[in-house]
Amino acid sequence: MSFFMLKFLIYGCTIKMVINMTNEEIMKIALAQSGFDMNCKAEDFLKSENVVVYSKEDDRARKYLKLPFSCNLVSYGNNVVASVNEDTEDIVREYINKYPIEHLFETPNMHVLNEKLLKKGLKICFMAEYFLPDATNLKRLDCGYELRMLERTDFEDLYKPEWSNALCEKRKYLDVLAIGAYDKGKLIALAGASCDCEDMWQIGVDVLPEYRKRGIASSVTSNLAAEIMERGKVPFYCAAWCNIKSVKNAIKCSFKPAWVEMTVKESEYVDEMNKEK
Repeated sequence: MSFFMLKFLIYGCTIKMVINMTNEEIMKIALAQSGFDMNCKAEDFLKSENVVVYSKEDDRARKYLKLPFSCNLVSYGNNVVASVNEDTEDIVREYINKYPIEHLFETPNMHVLNEKLLKKGLKICFMAEYFLPDATNLKRLDCGYELRMLERTDFEDLYKPEWSNALCEKRKYLDVLAIGAYDKGKLIALAGASCDCEDMWQIGVDVLPEYRKRGIASSVTSNLAAEIMERGKVPFYCAAWCNIKSVKNAIKCSFKPAWVEMTVKESEYVDEMNKEK
């Protein structure tokens, strides 16, 4: 029996973890990472006034980001930081300074930005909410099923449609860790962690339809989050605002909303994505 398997058998019940990282340290790491992504300073997200910067490539940015941005808006709740290029600067600057921060990421105001960006061959594409763990409340939640720690060699054959949220076939090299839930040897749920940047690993989760609403998603998610933190990394979780099931899972696992993000892409890119649906 492996060390990790023994560990999970010991933690078969709900148990609070001893995490050597404070919420303040977690937030500091996240702000720094957003600074790398957006080409700004970490403290820019804490200002009361909005900030506009030019986007550029950075080796420290999240690996899946396509930099430089045409336009990317991020808010930690205090203001909006806009990472733009010369072609979109005036449009974005006017927009973020025209409406209250609470409405910049929603309709009807969002239509104003999109209509002006259309003239530049651009459209609003991705909108998401990001969550960070509450270190004071993070627990390993039990689901009654066997949990197994999976390293890269253990999940290399799991790049299948049913596990496409937990593992990303297009970016296999980023997937570093996973936890599976098993019913009599059958994999029924999987939470995966991708090493998207140096200090932060993103969590994705899938559960087979017939096993949903049994607390399995929260079990594999919370156990993976605890494992990531024990390895000295910050887990983060992303969900679309309309994905209530995913948001509920994040909250149940002691994740809290940290920042919101809106990304602009070329119109052709957005149109092609819509064709795939």
